[in-house]
Amino acid sequence: MNNKVYDILKWVAIIVLPALSTLVASVGPLWGLSMTDEVAQTITAVGTFLGAILMVSSVQYKKG
Repeated sequence: MNNKVYDILKWVAIIVLPALSTLVASVGPLWGLSMTDEVAQTITAVGTFLGAILMVSSVQYKKG
């Protein structure tokens, strides 16, 4: 993975997905949307997984 892809994925994992999860959890019920908790938890899980994968990639890069 090149640096540009890594930087974009890191930005998505650290900024975009947590912000999106918060938005869904906060605004969804106000608008009467169903399953907002499930959607927010799924977004959080994807962000956590992506962060873990990026950390592994970073550690491997620094070793090499």
